[in-house]
Amino acid sequence: MANSVATVFVGEWGYRSWRNDTDLGKQPKDLLFGRGTIRIKESSAHILKGTIGGDDWSLDLYGSRSYGNPMTVRFRGMGVVDGSEWIYDYVGYLVPEWPNGKQQRTAMVGSIVRAISHPGSDGGTNPAGVVASWYAVKRS
Repeated sequence: MANSVATVFVGEWGYRSWRNDTDLGKQPKDLLFGRGTIRIKESSAHILKGTIGGDDWSLDLYGSRSYGNPMTVRFRGMGVVDGSEWIYDYVGYLVPEWPNGKQQRTAMVGSIVRAISHPGSDGGTNPAGVVASWYAVKRS
Protein backbone atom coordinates (compact mmCIF):
# COMPACT_ATOMS: atom_id res chain seq x y z
CA MET A 1 0.00 0.00 0.00
CA ALA A 2 2.72 2.45 -0.93
CA ASN A 3 0.71 5.67 -1.32
CA SER A 4 1.57 9.15 -0.13
CA VAL A 5 -0.84 10.50 2.46
CA ALA A 6 -1.89 13.35 0.14
CA THR A 7 -3.12 10.97 -2.57
CA VAL A 8 -4.13 7.83 -0.70
CA PHE A 9 -7.87 8.35 -1.36
CA VAL A 10 -7.49 9.80 -4.89
CA GLY A 11 -8.20 7.34 -7.69
CA GLU A 12 -10.59 4.64 -8.77
CA TRP A 13 -12.03 2.07 -6.38
CA GLY A 14 -14.09 -1.08 -6.98
CA TYR A 15 -17.10 -0.75 -4.62
CA ARG A 16 -19.59 -3.22 -3.14
CA SER A 17 -22.14 -2.79 -0.38
CA TRP A 18 -24.04 -5.47 1.51
CA ARG A 19 -27.25 -5.54 3.54
CA ASN A 20 -26.57 -6.02 7.24
CA ASP A 21 -28.30 -9.34 7.89
CA THR A 22 -27.51 -11.94 10.56
CA ASP A 23 -28.96 -14.91 8.60
CA LEU A 24 -25.87 -16.93 7.57
CA GLY A 25 -28.09 -19.09 5.37
CA LYS A 26 -28.66 -16.28 2.87
CA GLN A 27 -26.62 -16.35 -0.31
CA PRO A 28 -24.24 -13.41 -0.93
CA LYS A 29 -26.16 -12.44 -4.10
CA ASP A 30 -29.28 -11.95 -1.94
CA LEU A 31 -27.43 -9.52 0.36
CA LEU A 32 -25.88 -7.29 -2.33
CA PHE A 33 -27.00 -3.69 -1.76
CA GLY A 34 -24.96 -2.04 -4.51
CA ARG A 35 -21.80 -2.22 -6.60
CA GLY A 36 -19.93 0.10 -8.87
CA THR A 37 -16.92 2.33 -9.14
CA ILE A 38 -15.93 5.17 -6.84
CA ARG A 39 -13.78 7.84 -8.49
CA ILE A 40 -12.20 10.30 -6.07
CA LYS A 41 -10.72 13.39 -7.73
CA GLU A 42 -7.77 15.46 -6.61
CA SER A 43 -8.89 18.45 -4.56
CA SER A 44 -7.75 20.27 -1.45
CA ALA A 45 -6.31 17.97 1.21
CA HIS A 46 -9.45 17.61 3.34
CA ILE A 47 -12.18 17.82 0.67
CA LEU A 48 -13.55 14.76 -1.10
CA LYS A 49 -15.08 15.16 -4.56
CA GLY A 50 -15.87 12.52 -7.13
CA THR A 51 -18.50 10.12 -8.38
CA ILE A 52 -19.89 6.70 -7.60
CA GLY A 53 -21.75 4.71 -10.20
CA GLY A 54 -22.54 1.43 -11.84
CA ASP A 55 -24.76 0.13 -14.59
CA ASP A 56 -27.53 2.71 -15.13
CA TRP A 57 -26.74 4.92 -12.10
CA SER A 58 -24.30 7.63 -11.06
CA LEU A 59 -24.07 9.95 -8.06
CA ASP A 60 -21.86 12.98 -7.44
CA LEU A 61 -19.82 12.75 -4.25
CA TYR A 62 -18.93 15.58 -1.93
CA GLY A 63 -17.52 15.39 1.57
CA SER A 64 -14.36 15.25 3.61
CA ARG A 65 -11.29 13.13 4.20
CA SER A 66 -9.05 13.09 7.25
CA TYR A 67 -5.65 11.59 7.84
CA GLY A 68 -5.81 10.47 11.47
CA ASN A 69 -5.66 6.96 12.76
CA PRO A 70 -7.70 5.59 11.12
CA MET A 71 -7.79 7.68 7.96
CA THR A 72 -11.45 8.53 7.35
CA VAL A 73 -13.80 9.59 4.57
CA ARG A 74 -17.30 10.98 5.04
CA PHE A 75 -19.32 11.96 1.98
CA ARG A 76 -22.76 12.28 0.45
CA GLY A 77 -23.71 10.82 -2.92
CA MET A 78 -26.45 12.69 -4.79
CA GLY A 79 -27.93 12.35 -8.24
CA VAL A 80 -30.97 11.69 -10.38
CA VAL A 81 -31.45 8.10 -11.51
CA ASP A 82 -34.33 7.24 -13.85
CA GLY A 83 -35.95 10.59 -13.01
CA SER A 84 -35.78 10.12 -9.21
CA GLU A 85 -33.46 11.78 -6.75
CA TRP A 86 -31.08 9.48 -4.89
CA ILE A 87 -29.15 10.56 -1.78
CA TYR A 88 -26.86 8.30 0.25
CA ASP A 89 -24.50 9.13 3.13
CA TYR A 90 -21.23 7.25 3.59
CA VAL A 91 -18.55 6.95 6.24
CA GLY A 92 -15.45 4.87 5.62
CA TYR A 93 -12.04 4.03 6.99
CA LEU A 94 -8.79 3.19 5.26
CA VAL A 95 -7.81 -0.37 6.17
CA PRO A 96 -4.39 -0.29 7.89
CA GLU A 97 -1.51 -2.06 6.23
CA TRP A 98 -0.61 -5.35 7.90
CA PRO A 99 3.15 -5.57 8.56
CA ASN A 100 3.14 -9.26 7.57
CA GLY A 101 0.41 -8.95 4.93
CA LYS A 102 0.80 -10.61 1.53
CA GLN A 103 -0.95 -9.37 -1.62
CA GLN A 104 -2.70 -6.65 0.38
CA ARG A 105 -4.52 -4.03 -1.66
CA THR A 106 -5.40 -0.53 -0.52
CA ALA A 107 -8.99 -0.79 0.75
CA MET A 108 -11.68 1.15 2.61
CA VAL A 109 -14.52 -0.26 4.73
CA GLY A 110 -17.55 1.58 6.04
CA SER A 111 -21.26 2.12 6.44
CA ILE A 112 -23.90 3.65 4.16
CA VAL A 113 -27.42 4.92 4.82
CA ARG A 114 -30.11 5.76 2.28
CA ALA A 115 -30.97 9.38 3.15
CA ILE A 116 -34.23 9.59 1.17
CA SER A 117 -36.63 7.05 -0.33
CA HIS A 118 -36.56 6.36 -4.05
CA PRO A 119 -38.31 3.92 -6.40
CA GLY A 120 -36.85 0.42 -6.56
CA SER A 121 -36.15 -1.63 -9.66
CA ASP A 122 -38.91 -4.06 -8.59
CA GLY A 123 -41.59 -1.33 -8.80
CA GLY A 124 -41.69 -0.81 -5.03
CA THR A 125 -40.03 1.84 -2.90
CA ASN A 126 -36.53 1.67 -1.44
CA PRO A 127 -37.15 3.33 1.96
CA ALA A 128 -34.98 5.97 3.64
CA GLY A 129 -32.93 4.94 6.65
CA VAL A 130 -31.77 1.55 5.39
CA VAL A 131 -28.17 0.93 6.49
CA ALA A 132 -25.64 -1.34 4.77
CA SER A 133 -21.92 -2.02 5.01
CA TRP A 134 -19.50 -1.34 2.18
CA TYR A 135 -15.96 -1.89 1.07
CA ALA A 136 -13.91 -0.56 -1.80
CA VAL A 137 -10.57 -1.75 -3.20
CA LYS A 138 -8.28 0.72 -4.96
CA ARG A 139 -7.44 -0.09 -8.56
CA SER A 140 -3.82 0.39 -9.57
